[in-house]
Amino acid sequence: MKTPKSNTRRDFLNSILLSGAAGGLGTLISPTLGFADSSKSSKMLNEAEEWFKKIKGEHRVVFDGSTPHDGFPIIWNWAFYLSNNQTGSLDEDITAMSVLRHSAVPFALKSELWEKYELGAFVGVNDQLTKKPALRNPYYEPKEGDFPVPIVQGIKDLQSRGALFCVCDLALNVYSGNKANQMGMDPAVVYEEWKNGVLPGIQIVPSGVWALQRAQKHGCAYIFAGN
Repeated sequence: MKTPKSNTRRDFLNSILLSGAAGGLGTLISPTLGFADSSKSSKMLNEAEEWFKKIKGEHRVVFDGSTPHDGFPIIWNWAFYLSNNQTGSLDEDITAMSVLRHSAVPFALKSELWEKYELGAFVGVNDQLTKKPALRNPYYEPKEGDFPVPIVQGIKDLQSRGALFCVCDLALNVYSGNKANQMGMDPAVVYEEWKNGVLPGIQIVPSGVWALQRAQKHGCAYIFAGN
């Protein structure tokens, strides 16, 4: 039996392959794909490049969050601040970035979208309190029990310390398109709803792999935060 994680990986790759056969990435799932339009592409690129200037300090790392992986794209971000604080560095001298891509993109979305589109079931994330597929984002403002360690901070608190989070536009497009097709909805409408539902302070980037390269160009060490 295939797991939800393997299913989403398979669906993601199949969507890209099918769209490529039909005419390339410019036709992928939704006609609103950001970088398919030159004006949208330029705006997104400029905003993303400007956002990367927020990287600061001596200690810089980027976590590759390609899967939900029990929240570890968030946990490792927190752990980097904790361990650097313990060895004498202040938050002002630290930048930890988490790139949310592939099946981890729902971590960047508001809880309203988790409930409406049943995103927990879609990407294999359970609510640790109900033991059922999550109907809320458990890692933005976590409740007791959401993380395996009680003191772990969520995305919102980490952002207040200077942590950076970004989300892959390509994956937003592909996954929203897949979900729209499952529900008999317009992929373009669902994509725009997901894009508008990105949580405050999380930067939309052209793709996750693009962001990982840019982060390393800005001096961030790379750490894989998934499986």
